[in-house]
Amino acid sequence: MTTMETSTPSPAGPIAELVARARAAQRIYETWSQEQVDMAVTAAGWAIIEPTRNRELAELAVADTGVGNVEDKVAKNYRKTFGLLRDLKGARSVGVIADHPARGIIEIARPVGVVCAITPSTNPGATPANKIINALKGRNAVIVAPSPKGWSTAARLIEFIHAQFDRIGAPRDLVQLLPSPVNKQSTAELMRLCDLVVATGSQANVRAAYASGTPAFGVGAGNVAGIVDETADPALAADRIVRSKTFDNATSCSSENSLVVVDAARPALIAALEARGAVMLDGPQKAALQALMWPEGKLSPAVIGKSATQIAERAAEQDAAGREAWRAIAARKPRILMVAEDGVGHEHPYSGEKLSPVLAIYAARDFEDAASIVARIYAYEGAGHSVGLHSAKPERALTLGLTLPVSRVIVDQAHCIATGGSFDNGLPFSLSMGCGTWGKNNFSDNMNYRHYLNITRVSRPIPEQMPGEEEIFGAFFAQHGAA
Repeated sequence: MTTMETSTPSPAGPIAELVARARAAQRIYETWSQEQVDMAVTAAGWAIIEPTRNRELAELAVADTGVGNVEDKVAKNYRKTFGLLRDLKGARSVGVIADHPARGIIEIARPVGVVCAITPSTNPGATPANKIINALKGRNAVIVAPSPKGWSTAARLIEFIHAQFDRIGAPRDLVQLLPSPVNKQSTAELMRLCDLVVATGSQANVRAAYASGTPAFGVGAGNVAGIVDETADPALAADRIVRSKTFDNATSCSSENSLVVVDAARPALIAALEARGAVMLDGPQKAALQALMWPEGKLSPAVIGKSATQIAERAAEQDAAGREAWRAIAARKPRILMVAEDGVGHEHPYSGEKLSPVLAIYAARDFEDAASIVARIYAYEGAGHSVGLHSAKPERALTLGLTLPVSRVIVDQAHCIATGGSFDNGLPFSLSMGCGTWGKNNFSDNMNYRHYLNITRVSRPIPEQMPGEEEIFGAFFAQHGAA
C-alpha cells in the first residue's frame, strides 16, 4: 500500500481533482531515491535563486502587493533559499535516517502525503519556495494556497519550478497552486482534503488551519521587542537594529516593533539611531501617525510594508496642522520613525505589531525592568516568538531564555535576519517560526524538513536495563521517608 491510499478522496470538484493529481504524483515520487529527491529539491531551489527569475519574482511581488521593496526581496529570496539548500544538503529523508544500536532503534523516514501550504502576501516568493522545498525533501506533493495579492507571484514561481522539473523528469503535479480567485471556501476545502497543513500569515489563517480537521502547523503572532542594556556598544546595536527594522520595509514578523532601552544606554543609542536615519517624533506627530496607522483601531494597509519616507508623506497629506513638519521629515528620507511609548495594550497601539518601519521606544531603569516591560508587551501580543538582546553580559541572554515566554533569544544580531536562520548563527533557515504554546502553536522550532516527515521506528530487543527501586526512590525516601 502506498502512503496515503486509505484517505484518498474521490474527485468531486476542482479542489478534489487538484488533490487527486497531487496524490498520483506523490505515489510516483515516494519511490525515488535520496539522490533523485535531492535533485528535485535543488531544481526547485534553482527555480527561484537564478538571478533573472529572482528579480522578476521580487518585482512582481512588490507590484502586486504594494508591500516591501524589490532589492530586499531579491536578497531574501536568495539568502533564505540558498541557506535552506545548505541545511538540506546531506540530510537523510529517504529510508533509514538513523540507527541507535544501544537503544535498539532504527528510524525510517516516510512521506506525510499531500501538503497544503498557506502563504502570506508579505513574502509571496520566498515563503512558498521554502515550503515547497521542505515538502519535496520529504517526498511529498504540495499545493500552495497563497494570499489573493500574492497569487500571481506564486503562480510565476511554480511555472519556474515546473520548467526545472521538466529538465529532471519530475512530475509537475508534485507542486501545484490553488486556482484564482483564492477565497476562504476554496482554502478551507484544500486544507480538509490534504494530509498536512502548514500555515504562515495572519492569525485568522492559522486558527482556520488548526480547525480544519487536518494535522496542522501554524505560527504565532509577531511583535518582537529588543532590549538594549547599559553594556551594549551603541553604534553596533544601532547598526543591527536599523538593518533589521528597515529590511523589506519591516514586513517580517521578526522585525523589532519595540525597543526597551535601559536609561543609562538611551542617550547614546538614540543618537546612534538618529545618525543612521531614524527620526524621533514629538507628541503631536505621534498622535497624527497613530490616526494614520490605526484609523478604525485596525492597522491600515496604507502603512504596511511602506518605507518611512512614504509614511511621512502620507502623514503630511492627512495631518493639516503638522503638514510642514511632516514634509520636512519626508525630505530627510528617514529610514525609521520612532515614538516614545510607556503604555501597553489596546489603548496603546504602538505596543503591538506595526509591519512598517515605525519603532516604539520604551525606557527602563535597568535590565530587570527592561525584561519586565518586555513581558508586559508579550502578555498583550507576540508571546512565544523571540526577543532581541544587545548586551556585553552573556548571562543576561540565559536569564531571558529562562524567564520570558519566547522560543528564541537573539543576541547581538540583526533580529529579522537572524531569527529565521543565518549563515552566522546555528538556527535552521526558515520563514515559519513556531512560537510554542505561548503563541498557541504546537511547536517552537524554526520549521524545517523534519516537520514534513512521518518517522517509523523499528524497535529491537536490547539487554534489560531495569533500575532498582533505590536508584529511583532513594533520594525521595532519604528526605521524606517511605510512607
